Amino acid sequence: MNQVKRNVIVASVVIFVIAILGLAGWANWQNRKQAAAHIAEQAHSQQSQAVLAPDNSGSLHMTSPLVGKPAPGFTLSSPKGEKISLASYKGKAVQINFWATWCGPCKIETPWLVELEKQYAPKGFEILAVSVDDLNKDDKNELAKDIAGIAKGAQELHIDYPVLIDGDSIAKPYGDIEVYPTSFFIDRSGTIVAASFGLTSKADLEGNIRKALGEGN
Repeated sequence: MNQVKRNVIVASVVIFVIAILGLAGWANWQNRKQAAAHIAEQAHSQQSQAVLAPDNSGSLHMTSPLVGKPAPGFTLSSPKGEKISLASYKGKAVQINFWATWCGPCKIETPWLVELEKQYAPKGFEILAVSVDDLNKDDKNELAKDIAGIAKGAQELHIDYPVLIDGDSIAKPYGDIEVYPTSFFIDRSGTIVAASFGLTSKADLEGNIRKALGEGN
């Protein structure tokens, strides 16, 4: 009788262990399925923003589907509350530079932009530094601190071209930007002629500026 009970107990334990392993396997399969779906969704989102394409040398670089199309219009505020619209720069070559005070690569790139803006401004070139720093719009005091932080960050980087806040509000028309810095280069007719994603070189930036000015290919 004891042997029967013992066999029943062993069988029960074995069945229980098999059931647990089965549930664990099912849960793992579900997690992998969800992870795969998430990766696919991210890939689709990134594809709508930028794609890899060969340049003239045959190497691959990131490009935007917005290149060759009119730049989406917008009006944003400066840290001082001034309203600045893209339309007010009609007839000029413009670089829209999405940046943030917390962005390390932006701190490397910005000194190059400061120099390039001074160099090409006499030819009709302008940079708009669009901050994507978070803004606490639900608390006036915190919002004021956020804006002051952006102004301080711009001052520390010696940015002397227009700084705009609340860049996230226009991120969607520009492809749901997720990499910083990101820049769009617009020619005098208002068409985006080039885009750069992430930290590039000063020479690449200058090449895109010249393209916007109609001086390069």
